[in-house]
Amino acid sequence: ECNWPPAQPEGHCFQFREFGGPGAAGQQKLEVVLLEYRKAKAENAGEIYGLVQATIKAVYPRYYPREVVDFFCRHHNLEHILGDIGRGDVGILKEGNQLIGTGSRDGNHITRVYVNPEFQGKGYGSHIIEILEHEIGRDYDTVNLDASLPASCLYERRGYRTVKHETREVENQAVLVYEIMQKQLDPAAFGTDVQRGGTDVRATHMPHNAGTRGEG
Repeated sequence: ECNWPPAQPEGHCFQFREFGGPGAAGQQKLEVVLLEYRKAKAENAGEIYGLVQATIKAVYPRYYPREVVDFFCRHHNLEHILGDIGRGDVGILKEGNQLIGTGSRDGNHITRVYVNPEFQGKGYGSHIIEILEHEIGRDYDTVNLDASLPASCLYERRGYRTVKHETREVENQAVLVYEIMQKQLDPAAFGTDVQRGGTDVRATHMPHNAGTRGEG
């Protein structure tokens, strides 16, 4: 299992992964995977955009009509991603040269978490969220986000609660349904004496977070 250092969100992490059939004496073979989480740079924008778009198109049609899927694709465009990177708000999780996932925040609002569909169900989404929570916990007591239907179960498992159900009409009167969610952070978990900013609730009325199909 991969444990990210709370005091240093960026860095490397080892994860053990099963592969192949049983080894000697029926023991399962394991390989060690080196993962890296770091801040994204402008040069990473293209691959982040590609991952986000591919994930939306692969996952969201199971939950939303085509018009809503198209809305998410337009919203998470290359210009928005570049802007977030320029503000230092975007992180990426990589295994070697392979982009596994990405996470973004704006203040204490988690705004974009996506995991490559091929890597979902392995805990990568939860690790990205945990890193974002540690970053936010340095300055705030709560985390806020707008969760799409594919993501809400993941956030519930991580201690988030729904504070409001929201809808938004898009093209052809199709309706986007999403949840405004919040989590109270434990100040003792971050070991800092920094003056904390309390709650920064943003009435965005825009579902920033795309989630990872309940990936945990």
